Amino acid sequence: MELDSSIEIPAEKTTILKGHDSEVFMSAWNPTTDLLAAGSRSTARIWDMADSSGCASQLILKHCIQKGKTEVSSNIDVTSLGWNPAGTLLATGSFDGYGRIWMTDGRISSILDQHKGPIICLKWNKRGNYILSAGIDKTIVIWDAASGQCNQKFAFHTEPALDVDWRSNSSFASCSTDKFIHVCRLGVDRPVKSFQGHTNAVNAIKWDPQRNLLASCSDDMTLKIWSMKQDTCVHDIQAHNKEIYTIKWSPTGPRTANPNMNLILASASCDSTVRLWDVERGACIHTLTKHTEPVYSIAFSPDGKYLASGSLDKWVHIYSTQSHQLIHSYKGTGRIFDVFWNSKGDKVGASAYDGHVFVLDLRKL
Repeated sequence: MELDSSIEIPAEKTTILKGHDSEVFMSAWNPTTDLLAAGSRSTARIWDMADSSGCASQLILKHCIQKGKTEVSSNIDVTSLGWNPAGTLLATGSFDGYGRIWMTDGRISSILDQHKGPIICLKWNKRGNYILSAGIDKTIVIWDAASGQCNQKFAFHTEPALDVDWRSNSSFASCSTDKFIHVCRLGVDRPVKSFQGHTNAVNAIKWDPQRNLLASCSDDMTLKIWSMKQDTCVHDIQAHNKEIYTIKWSPTGPRTANPNMNLILASASCDSTVRLWDVERGACIHTLTKHTEPVYSIAFSPDGKYLASGSLDKWVHIYSTQSHQLIHSYKGTGRIFDVFWNSKGDKVGASAYDGHVFVLDLRKL
């Protein structure tokens, strides 16, 4: 792909974090400090990016399993991770079936041990007192973050659960390869709402910023928008011509450039495109076509002015959400699995197949 050289970020303007020796699937900025966490095979790492010299120190979080009286490396993938809202704890989910809660000094606070198979995703609620985990074992678990104890297990899916998203501090939605979406609440022993309409695996679900609408995307190549007020979808959008891997809502509210704009949803697909949608109308606003291979990750900046995308073509692209113009691009050394912004919106991180995590500091561009 030919790019305008003026927007391509040179290697010397990036920070490359090395240490992992296999694919880095998932990374996350700490919401309150300049710590960056990334998960790979049998380890997660925390880098302190506060040092302006570029020499980031790192902590290695070894994911071990108990065999007799000794701990041995699990040697399997860390599949999910996320910081609590206060930035004091990091939760990781692993293919060994265990969740782990870590302190910022690298010590384990709790081990979450209710799943009977790999954990696919794991998310904190907004208050930071509960963690949700979803697994291959078809169950969703709500954990008490302080004690690491299981509060409630939900077993309504008939196939592996693929994604979860909190609606409130005690209610959430989940989706699965069984094509169903369930909305559940802590303390209630059956779904409070179920949505059916997809004809293939539902890969991701996301509540809009006001928690009124739920977006879902699927291997059936459609996007659907759901409301708790009705059983059928609000919009059934024939969105892409290949599987849709992930979706993200643009943030709305006083921190955004235009808080009165219609709700915008972005979708990323194996057809190599990212599409922006006006959800009020169920219409495509723009199609971003700079990638040449499947797009696995998208992320809006905290103020909603920019959208970053990462693809198996090794490129990270950063677009203006107002003009839809490509403003920055960086080609990494491996296929990109994850892109993410820091809370200030001045750094973009990306994690890659070759074990590298790199940071683009937009203040230097």
